[in-house]
Formats: sequence, C-alpha cells, structure tokens
Amino acid sequence: MDDIPLGWQYALLALLLVLSGFFSLAETSMMAVNRYRLRALVRQGHRGAQYAQELLAHTDKLLGVILLGNNLVNAASAMLVAVITIQLFGDDKVALGVGTLVVTFLILVFSEITPKIIGASYPERIATASAYVLRPLLRACYAAVWFVNLFVTALLWLLRLKTPSGEQSQRLSLEELRTLVLESGQFLPKKHQSMLINLFDLESITVEDVMTPRSRIEMIDLGSPIETIREQLATSYHTRLPVCQDEPGTVIGIVHLRHVLGAMRSGEMTHDQLRDLLAEPYFVPAATPLFSQLAYFQDNRQRLALVVDEYGELLGLVTLEDIIEEIIGEFTTSTPARAGDLHWDAQGSVLVEGGSPLRVLNRKLGLQLPLDGPKTLNGLILDHLRDIPESGVSVKIADIAMEIVHTEDRVIRTVRLFRTPTAAKQT
Repeated sequence: MDDIPLGWQYALLALLLVLSGFFSLAETSMMAVNRYRLRALVRQGHRGAQYAQELLAHTDKLLGVILLGNNLVNAASAMLVAVITIQLFGDDKVALGVGTLVVTFLILVFSEITPKIIGASYPERIATASAYVLRPLLRACYAAVWFVNLFVTALLWLLRLKTPSGEQSQRLSLEELRTLVLESGQFLPKKHQSMLINLFDLESITVEDVMTPRSRIEMIDLGSPIETIREQLATSYHTRLPVCQDEPGTVIGIVHLRHVLGAMRSGEMTHDQLRDLLAEPYFVPAATPLFSQLAYFQDNRQRLALVVDEYGELLGLVTLEDIIEEIIGEFTTSTPARAGDLHWDAQGSVLVEGGSPLRVLNRKLGLQLPLDGPKTLNGLILDHLRDIPESGVSVKIADIAMEIVHTEDRVIRTVRLFRTPTAAKQT
C-alpha cells in the first residue's frame, strides 16, 4: 500500500465510500419497495422489477450479499485511512484517533445516512436499477453468502425465531386493506371507495341485518277470495311474492307475477292454478353472512330468500337487490308509500316507520344507532324500555331523541326522530 501514490489512495478511498453508499442505497430501497407496485411493474414486463422480485423472494441471501459487501468495503475504508494517516503523521496516536473519527464521519454522511434517505425516498426506481448489479454479485458470492447464512440460521434456531417468507410478510389483513382503501382517496373516486369499504363489511353483516321484517312482507294468502288475490297481484310493486296458506308464518311457495299474467288476462285464474305456478321457497338461516348469501344466490340461481331463525320461524325476507344495495347504495325505485321517507324536515325531525331497519336509518340519516341488538327501530325501543310504550312517550337512545307517535297491536307503528348536531353534520 505504501508504494501507491497518495493521490491514488485518496481516489481509492472515494471509490470505497461510493461502493459503501451503493450497498446502503440498495439495502434501503429493497426493504422499502412497495411489493404491490413491484408486481405491477413485473406484469408490465419491467426487467429490473423481475430481478428485484427474484431477490426479494430470498431476503436472507439478498441481505447477506449486501451486508457482506458493505462491511468489507467499510473495513477496507478504515484500513486505508489508517495507512494514509501513518504516511502523513507517522505513528502518532492522536492522528490515528482523528483519522478514525474522520472516516467514521465520511461513512456516516456519504455511505449511510444520505444513501438511505435517497433509497427510502425513491425505492421502486432505485431497487429496480440496483437489481441489475446485485443479481450477478449474488451469483458470484453465493458460496460466501451461503456459508455466513449457515451461522445466521443456527443462531435463529437457538433463539427459537421463525422468519416468515417474503410473501407471508407482505400479506395484508382485512383491516390493513380497509386502511389502504381509506387512504387512497387521491386515486379512487369517493363512490368507488365507498363500494370497496362496503365489500369489506359483507363478512360481518348477516342477512338478518338487511332483511325486510316479517311484518312488512307483502304476501298472498291462498285462503283469501280469488278476486282479492287478483287485485293484490295487479297492484303489487314487487315481481315476486311469497304465498302462504291462512297463516302468514307458513310460506308454501313464491309466485312470479310474470307467470300469472296470462291467467289474470283471461279472467279464469283459480286457487289451484295459482298453486300450480308456485316456485319452491328458498330458506336461509338468519346468521348467514351477507357475502356467503350472495354466493348462495349465485350458485342456486335465486334472487329471493326467506330468513328463518333456529326454530324455523319466519323472520323476514332478503333479496339479491338488498345485498347489492349494501355495496353500491340504493338504486331501486321506492314504492309510493315510502318515497318521501327518511328525509329531515325544516324543523330537524323525520317521521319513520317503527319497522324501519336500523342500518337504513343510520345510513340515510347519519345516525349512530346500535346494531348489536335488535335490528329494527321498534325492537330497539322495546328493548330499551322493557315495555310497550303508549303514544306520546319520548325516549332518548344513542343521543337521539324519539317520540312515539302511534302504537298499535303491541307494535310501535310510527316514531318521530329529532336530528342532533352530529347527524346534521353527517347529512
């Protein structure tokens, strides 16, 4: 080393610092790179991204070659500074100490901190470029990296530590995906963002949460006179109607209005003819997750299901449209009786039916009514009071003031809700 001119030694030191900076830059960018962006570049045919993905699939070997090169270069830099110091100042201990401080400062600034900041700021660009160098370097130093990793593996085994693979470490949980969608507002339209969030909720929502309660199901009773049935079919706003025999809780079939149009036009429709046109009812448990029910509808080619409890009692009815509306919002045409519902008036109040689902009220009126108990407003009030209230009684639940307007047959028919400042902001 003494035979090398001092100027060449300075140039060699600068080269070693650059190499150390490259290894730090490559390490930081490889560890900070977004794996999903990298996969997108791979699908586009980016060669550097393909190399980077191959290296990241074996993180132990990638870190092995980077740290092996970085430590060798740093050790060589320290040794070279010591040689230069001795040539300039002899064996002076103070000079050697200052030289150590100088090389430490140079490594920190030029080989560690600055490259790491740059690597963390532009990970995809630098990782794909450095992969062209790291890939052949790993092949050349594979034996040394393998030997070092033997001791690393043994040490991890002694510590009882199990390192996940590259794929496992990058898997996202459902909550992480939700956060990712919520923070991607600059890339996704608000409507698309809302739809994706609603999709995540389908696993935690059951058919009982979105079903039409039994008391609000429009049914055909075969025990009624045929003229009454014909009038009901002619004025119905639904294409499919459950059919019962005397008892509303006992559904014997589903009638499609399109199938009875011919008999209705001829005026010769009878109870037996209507019975022959019935389709077999499709029953589902109340606790079925909404996402599973959507798949069941697809597999069974159904659009309507009757919801029953654990004892087989009819609780309500759920349709394919109900599930789709949970994802994209309401799109079906409301019946005339409900067209003006769920809108705050000028006084900050709204008149709603007691059988209104709590989820609908929360979504449309910006409320925070609890969903972990009863599913309807009537059930929520009865559960809160533990009694059947009379008309005119007021109550406050979840910071929402309510007035019982009409009670009939032990059921709360109509309730007036009063808007709070929180609901006013959300609507």
